[in-house]
Amino acid sequence: IFFRVVVKMSRKYDSSTTTFSPEGRLYQVEYAIECINNAPAALGLLAKDGVVLAAEKKVNSKLLDSENNGRHSDTSFEKMFKIDDHIAVAAAGWTSDANILINYARVSAQRHTYTFNEPVPVEQLIQNICDLKQGYTQFGGQRPFGVSYLYGGWDVYLGFQLYHSDPSGNYAAWKANAIGGNSAAAVNMLKQEWKEELDVEESILLAIKVLSKTMDSATLATDRLEFATLTLDADRKPKFHILKAAELKKYLDTAKEIQEKEDREKEKKQGEKK
Repeated sequence: IFFRVVVKMSRKYDSSTTTFSPEGRLYQVEYAIECINNAPAALGLLAKDGVVLAAEKKVNSKLLDSENNGRHSDTSFEKMFKIDDHIAVAAAGWTSDANILINYARVSAQRHTYTFNEPVPVEQLIQNICDLKQGYTQFGGQRPFGVSYLYGGWDVYLGFQLYHSDPSGNYAAWKANAIGGNSAAAVNMLKQEWKEELDVEESILLAIKVLSKTMDSATLATDRLEFATLTLDADRKPKFHILKAAELKKYLDTAKEIQEKEDREKEKKQGEKK
């Protein structure tokens, strides 16, 4: 009887986003976060000359017409989205939920530009998005958005920035972070490997190294990855670029050579100890 009462009480709090459990938890928000933890991973790294976003993608069927899918939208890119010239995001979770928030963010950014004749500050836009996400945890008849973002941006006030937000509406600035599957292991690697003096190219190689250790796949391939950078061009204007397969393959080859060199040095040191 006691077990039935406990199950009945837990289901009562499970079904509502507006009712706290006796332990002070909102289960639907926690379930949304768990959904993200089961999604393909995404990384963000802040470099001295830009921001690097990297992600694992699952849609890699040979029958998928990526070229035509992306002709009028972002659907050829599963994880990377451009919000404005100076802001982009990597997503982990439900792509359909991500599309809704991306469209909202784009309209919000353009509305600010139209009103004030300047690009929206990065953190201000993120706060607008998170206010919307928080509202979906507070009102009945709605569920939290099942998606988290890593935002890479640049503005004249704070320069290059990297932020993370979750379904609860919380956000924070980071120097490097990971979301999605095996994110805890990725974050531990980033804590050890990330350095402030890293540039964009070195950050790309570090992202490849982290993904190679945390992805389920034994080897990395261009059709399983998406990489993007946000840098400044010669005129000091933000430039968002998603790496093409040929560009990404060069980095993968370089990362493989570096890893093989490190493995040889490690084996040599172990041999000397013996």
